[in-house]
Amino acid sequence: MNQTLLVELLTEELPPKALAKLGEAFANGVVNGLKARDFLGAEAQATTFATPRRLAVTITDVRAMSPVKTMRDKVLPVSVALDAAGNPTPPLLKKLAAMAANLSGPAPTLADLERAADGKADSFFYSYSAPGAALRDGLQTVLDEAVAKLPIPKLMSYQRPDGSTVQFVRPVHKLIALFGEEVLPLTLLGLTADRVTLGHRFLSDGALRIASADSYATTLADAGRVIANPQQRKETIRTALLAAAGDDQVLMPEALLDEVSALVEWPQVYVCHFEPEFLAVPQECLILTMQTNQKYFALTDAGGKLRSRFLIVSNIATDDPQHIIGGNERVVRPRLSDAKFFFEQDQKKTLAERLPALAGIVYHNKLGTQAQRTERVAALAGMIAAALGGDVDLATRGALLAKTDLVTDMVGEFPELQGIMGTYYARHDGEPEEVALAISEHYQPRFAGDALPTSATGTAVALADKLETLIGIWGIGLQPTGDKDPFALRRHALGVLRMLIEKRLPLSLAMLVDTTAGLFASNAAFQHPGSALPAFLYDRLRGLLRERGFTPNEIEAVVAQQPDVLDNLVDRLDAVKAFAALPEAESLAGANKRITNILKKTDGTPGAVRADLLQEPAERVLHAAMQLAQPQLDAAFAAADFSSALKSLAQLRNNVDAFFNDVMVMAEDPALRANRIALLSQLHAMMNRVADISTLAT
Repeated sequence: MNQTLLVELLTEELPPKALAKLGEAFANGVVNGLKARDFLGAEAQATTFATPRRLAVTITDVRAMSPVKTMRDKVLPVSVALDAAGNPTPPLLKKLAAMAANLSGPAPTLADLERAADGKADSFFYSYSAPGAALRDGLQTVLDEAVAKLPIPKLMSYQRPDGSTVQFVRPVHKLIALFGEEVLPLTLLGLTADRVTLGHRFLSDGALRIASADSYATTLADAGRVIANPQQRKETIRTALLAAAGDDQVLMPEALLDEVSALVEWPQVYVCHFEPEFLAVPQECLILTMQTNQKYFALTDAGGKLRSRFLIVSNIATDDPQHIIGGNERVVRPRLSDAKFFFEQDQKKTLAERLPALAGIVYHNKLGTQAQRTERVAALAGMIAAALGGDVDLATRGALLAKTDLVTDMVGEFPELQGIMGTYYARHDGEPEEVALAISEHYQPRFAGDALPTSATGTAVALADKLETLIGIWGIGLQPTGDKDPFALRRHALGVLRMLIEKRLPLSLAMLVDTTAGLFASNAAFQHPGSALPAFLYDRLRGLLRERGFTPNEIEAVVAQQPDVLDNLVDRLDAVKAFAALPEAESLAGANKRITNILKKTDGTPGAVRADLLQEPAERVLHAAMQLAQPQLDAAFAAADFSSALKSLAQLRNNVDAFFNDVMVMAEDPALRANRIALLSQLHAMMNRVADISTLAT
């Protein structure tokens, strides 16, 4: 009868940041190992348990014995197994004897073998029944393998009471292996399986007997004061935080919730306070120090303003938590005092006064210091601002000050605040608001889906910063390879593309690349990226557009033309999508593909179409229809109405079809041939004005 299986390792406190991965890997290792050995029934369901002191898994519908299997093994090719007279050869006899030893039975004979096709020749096969294995035997191997493959950050060596040395992430004290109510006689890490575990270190009475695998989670919760399921524990914390916050908003990043959940087994939320005077410090500093150093949850009002109270998650449940609350309030006070001190000290020196300090920070040994990099970014930001009709002085100033907060005490303590603190300090220094914003905005977008800079100055500086990194690092031979991208050049490229597209910036990609590369002209280690970088950018562009729901064919219709300016790229793609839905699209796309192939085989540049050489009715009609459609196409294109531009081609479908049905393009007369090629070249230019519609052909 199939039953539930429980396996638990009771340990010393596990590393909180590694707990989730360890729990999932342990459960998956046991489940996959049993599944591979056919111990799991069709309805088997696994539940992962992981607390600071245990890794466990329960699996329902587990077999006590794996089923008997019918096996079919290849023995030898017939040409090797039989001699010319059809008698068994020595290799076959030796093989059969070896099989008998492995199968623990009488040796198979030639009559027991099945002759069957095996590729281009015949081979002998042997079919037999393999007996099932007992769960206790199979599980022992599965556990050994699962533990050996755990993603342990760092192994710890420790001694068992018998003097043996064991290695694991933390010392293991107990092992449970229950099949239903039965203890399976397994051994692991110097332990023998039992049904005894421990509950909460402080809130339970010690040893707990687990009656059956199905009662594990309930017994731990009721008698042990342990919520063993990590997701249940996390949601318990989330619910308690929201309840304690009341009308305030609780800041609870998922990463912080995960880490705190890995620190407690019976979570309790308490409300603490700090002195309101600390609210004079930028709230980002206070929030970060509470989250990073103390694992506390900050509270804000409905408008996002930090409150002077915060929430803690404790592993102790008590009717009088004042000693817990007081202890945490005493612990956080020095941290907030440090933040206040750093903030006050940093404001004694302006950002501009910190510029010389950037000369002491190496950006890259082949690209110089942060001061040299800042000069390049400032020059490029000014050029971009000029090209966009923005304020060159503001862009240059923003770029000059953008990295100065790297040498402040606050950012030295909390690198995550770079840019944010620069904005605060720039405002304190009396810098223009766009300059202050640019210092934080120039890092945007930091990741996929992040917001773009909101100001014109921030956009110019952000573009300059990312282009300088992308082209500078590429130019010294450190471009991404495979899955390695230590300088995040893919992220920088996507940031540049997103700004160009989403902000509809009429900037030339070629101009941006060449202008940026020119800033490194005096650097002997730098080489212009050439065509490799644009190809890299267009590949990133394809991926970005796929994420936005465009099909590969639609994307290729536009990107294959390698557009130099991307401000209207999405409009073109929307037009291609609309055109592809027209009944005429398939025929015109196929014709365009055919024209492309014809023109590829043509030497020289086609000339102008001569009306007096249009002899066939079909070519005269097509030429006339093109003459009528051309003004419509030009007007729609000039108005950036790309959908109407492509739709104006639909009226040419019947004329194009008739041309290819009735006209011999490659006529023997050179003049006729050249004129027809010129006509197709003109048609090709019209068809590809918005996009290469040939990619839509199936």
